Amino acid sequence: MAQIDSFRKLTDVSWEIPTSYKQGMLVPAKLYATRKLLEGMDSGVIEQVTNVACLPGIVRQAYAMADAHWGYGFPIGGVAAFEPETGVISPGGIGFDVNCGMRLIRTNLRYSEVKPKVKELVDLMFKLVPAGVGVKGFLRVNEPQFDEIMTYGVKWCAENGQAWEDDPSHVEEGGFIKGAEPAKVSRQARSRGIDQLGTLGSGNHYLEIQVVDPARFFDAELGRHFGIVHPDQVLVMVHCGSRGFGHQVASDYLRVFDGAMKRYGFAVRDRELACAPFSSKEGKDYYGAMVCAANMAFTNRQIIVQQVRQAFSRVFHRDPESMDMHLIYDVCHNIAKVERHTYDGRSADLLVHRKGATRSFGPGHPDIPSPYRSIGQPVIIGGSMETGSYLLVGTQKAMEETFGSTAHGSGRTMSRTAAKRAVRGAELQQKMMERGIYVKAATMDGLAEEAGMAYKDISEVVATMDEAGISKKVVALRPVGNIKG
Repeated sequence: MAQIDSFRKLTDVSWEIPTSYKQGMLVPAKLYATRKLLEGMDSGVIEQVTNVACLPGIVRQAYAMADAHWGYGFPIGGVAAFEPETGVISPGGIGFDVNCGMRLIRTNLRYSEVKPKVKELVDLMFKLVPAGVGVKGFLRVNEPQFDEIMTYGVKWCAENGQAWEDDPSHVEEGGFIKGAEPAKVSRQARSRGIDQLGTLGSGNHYLEIQVVDPARFFDAELGRHFGIVHPDQVLVMVHCGSRGFGHQVASDYLRVFDGAMKRYGFAVRDRELACAPFSSKEGKDYYGAMVCAANMAFTNRQIIVQQVRQAFSRVFHRDPESMDMHLIYDVCHNIAKVERHTYDGRSADLLVHRKGATRSFGPGHPDIPSPYRSIGQPVIIGGSMETGSYLLVGTQKAMEETFGSTAHGSGRTMSRTAAKRAVRGAELQQKMMERGIYVKAATMDGLAEEAGMAYKDISEVVATMDEAGISKKVVALRPVGNIKG
């Protein structure tokens, strides 16, 4: 990447792009990456993160995490915070799949117990959790119920037999973000979302059976806080979001903001950064609708977890509680939230956009569930279906440097089209089986798109954020069974 010579190297894993780099930058941009990762980033990341640094009301810096790659508006892996009164809100800084996120469920099962049952488990979960484009879920709700879901998320699930008692407390924001306004959601968005609860969707979304990697159990003491105590313990990870509902909400308000920018005299460097003042009617309307999509995503993942518990119960002929199938945590990606942060020597409410980035709050923060508050927020970083994933914890340094944010995954290095040219889905499925990973997919083309070679090295991404002090490694999880949309 030719621009590297104009960047300021801060540490071996962090770089600053000064405001002199591009006319209109109000704050510097900061990238977290090894030199190898930085050289491998597409030039679109630099273009986009420096465009974000030009947005009105931005404070301190615009960030790109180690998994950053080109996205819509913001780079995926992008973070920016704005003053609520003078700053903007931008769908391009949140994403079309509002509150795409990760859930991690523990079990007390050992891999030796699960290994003979992996194929049976995956096949059953594939039946119970619809995957692929346009699929509908089994849970049927009416319009008033969907309004309640948009408003209360996992709290609605807990009150309607779709959650365990302690599930809501182990979800970011307690399972629902305040400020939802169902009246600001279009009829088209409603029609796309009401039948999609409990569905996995397509793309890089997955439902995966994982095993603790004993060679990469970095901190056993921290692991015990999460109920992870064995080097061959089995866990389940879910990665999905708000499906077509969130996509429609984003699409609706991008059109609104395109016109609003003219009224407010905004001239962004990229139309994909269409925005409105957060304090404006348009900004408030979008926020209320976006929160609805976020709460729907929380609910979607919750329903999937209930189906996973049912699948394990049917296969092992045991009650899920006896298998300790409790939720470790649920984290958002693709979200904007008002949070209290300290910067420039003062404490203030800020609107923090995280686009393909994870909250990484440090020890003692009141928003962390009490069992984890002394150690920091659980951070779930998902890799590709071939490479596995990681559990980390947030840090105080993240609070000081990145508004409590870190990376969210491995990040693509190859387009979906290129991946399909490079490998055939059926061949990939067979090779994964030979490596001990049973995978079931809605389509073979979709499987090929998600080949491990299409992604950055997840271990290098995680190690970069760990070395930067932004999140701390706890344990790596290797896949043994996977469902792809």
